[in-house]
Amino acid sequence: MTETILSVRDLTVTFDTRRGPLTAIDRVSFDIGRGEILGVVGESGAGKSVTGSAVIGLIDRPGRISGGAIHLRGERIDTLSPEAMRRVRGRRIGMIFQDPLTSLDPLFRVGDQIVETLRAHTDLSVKAARTRAIDLLAEVGIPAPERRIDGYPHEFSGGMRQRVVIALALAAEPELIIADEPTTALDVSVQAQIITLLKRLCREHGTAVMLVTHDMGVIAEAADRVAVMYAGRVAEIGPVAAVVREPHHPYAVGLMGAIPTLSQEADRLSQIPGSMPRLTAIPKGCAFNPRCPKVFSRCRVERPEPILVGASRVACHLYDSDATRFPSPLRGGARGGGGADGTVTLDPAPPPPSIPPRKGEGRIAR
Repeated sequence: MTETILSVRDLTVTFDTRRGPLTAIDRVSFDIGRGEILGVVGESGAGKSVTGSAVIGLIDRPGRISGGAIHLRGERIDTLSPEAMRRVRGRRIGMIFQDPLTSLDPLFRVGDQIVETLRAHTDLSVKAARTRAIDLLAEVGIPAPERRIDGYPHEFSGGMRQRVVIALALAAEPELIIADEPTTALDVSVQAQIITLLKRLCREHGTAVMLVTHDMGVIAEAADRVAVMYAGRVAEIGPVAAVVREPHHPYAVGLMGAIPTLSQEADRLSQIPGSMPRLTAIPKGCAFNPRCPKVFSRCRVERPEPILVGASRVACHLYDSDATRFPSPLRGGARGGGGADGTVTLDPAPPPPSIPPRKGEGRIAR
């Protein structure tokens, strides 16, 4: 069995405001094994980046971890002091930020920044750290690393800067890397190179990776497992092939359905009606129920717990066999009226209307 590097259990992150506490992350749980890449996907506002920031200890006031536990190779780290967490950050957990131009200091040479990181987290001398920095730049694919180590960030292309950031994250040989949208600001061809690089380094070093992105193409190409997040909760988590090819949660089904394919043609891509709820307006029960095409009465009053469905765990009442008081659309029962015991179920919400293309528009391959 693969060693578990990161274990997150019932993680809750709260932001204190003048109107009261707002829950941004609500009882999120997952594990990442050695050499494994877990993709975390969802719309903007789903809580992906906040989850990563909580793991690495970068939640600042008014935010705070208000519940749950985070273990790194069996050691609890969410209760560490700021000074102790600073020693973990960089040494045992590396971070790859979305924009390399803002995560690198423009006033210092890239080599100096890597050497500083090595000196802060290892016992290497300045000379040995510089040699190691050159090796890291070569490992991430920077040409002529002996010369480019003395370059400034603005002298590198976007893809090369991201490679430098990856070298920084790998400098102290951490056990876990959190990659927060590492390919968003890059061209498609450069994205493919960065994904290939991450996969190779993950396998060679045995590093666990938490890959945060909104791009399902990146997830399908890079990840071993995927967690679909919605409104600060995990809607579905499982092997990437299972979630991409046969998603179960209605939100995951909607995300997959919105991806165009070459095997079919359609006049219009599928879409999920509505938008992500604000933190001040998270609905009762399942957070997705106002947008769900299969919503029924139980969804509006009771939060679903993760259920094992095939190879995935799905937080959806549709797959809960213990639901006699709230008949599910998947099991039959009363529809749009009262049941024998007085409970009321609702008809599934109708799908969004199909809008014909305007005159002159081509057909979209999917």
